[in-house]
Amino acid sequence: MSQSDGESPGSDQPGDELVQVFGAIAALAYAGSSNEDVYQAVVLAATRLVPGADHASLMMRRGDTFVTVAATDAVARAIDQAEIRLREGPCVDAIIDEGMYLDPDLAVGSAWPRLSRFVLDRTPVRGAAGVRIVVDQQKIGALNLWSDIPGRLDAASADRAMVLAPFASLAVAAEHHREQAATLREGLHSNREIGKAIGLLMAFHKVDETRAWEILRETSRDLNQKVSAVARTIVDYHNSPW
Repeated sequence: MSQSDGESPGSDQPGDELVQVFGAIAALAYAGSSNEDVYQAVVLAATRLVPGADHASLMMRRGDTFVTVAATDAVARAIDQAEIRLREGPCVDAIIDEGMYLDPDLAVGSAWPRLSRFVLDRTPVRGAAGVRIVVDQQKIGALNLWSDIPGRLDAASADRAMVLAPFASLAVAAEHHREQAATLREGLHSNREIGKAIGLLMAFHKVDETRAWEILRETSRDLNQKVSAVARTIVDYHNSPW
């Protein structure tokens, strides 16, 4: 469909381009490419495929904090930093409250007055949108979209962003699951070390398992170290050649 048919500029992306871009993102994720490469591919795809999106960023929730893991340019990164500092904006709200936020014109009654003031005073951006990224039914992050022209981010933009969101989720899921696996491996290793240490304490002090565990915890508290660290020291000492 051409512009003369009434469709907004940039919204006539052919379906095969969507397939190619999404396929490239999926290939990067499944090929084990670095998280940074995959995230960057997602935000670049957003500006290519979402009508009106001139800048984009990907924000992740890490505990009680938010971190920008990819941005198309300095404008998107600066707005993200302001959003994180002010704790308000489309990305923060998309993560915490709703799945999708859209403000076509930040100069007209914005839901984020402090962020809007920053954006209008210091950047060329005039419109904003945020779409949530979900992994394993957890609100992990959001994709931020910014437009330099008021009104260019609209319902069609929101629809396209919602289509892109699952592929952003794919990229985030790869990192999320790798981190979970690493944490699990670390936990299993620590538990084995603690079990070995308790066994050594039982043999050395001629005490039962309960008392050996108490000795380990008391030592941990006295030394202001984690139980796993104390256990590792005990096992290493036992395994030393002298």
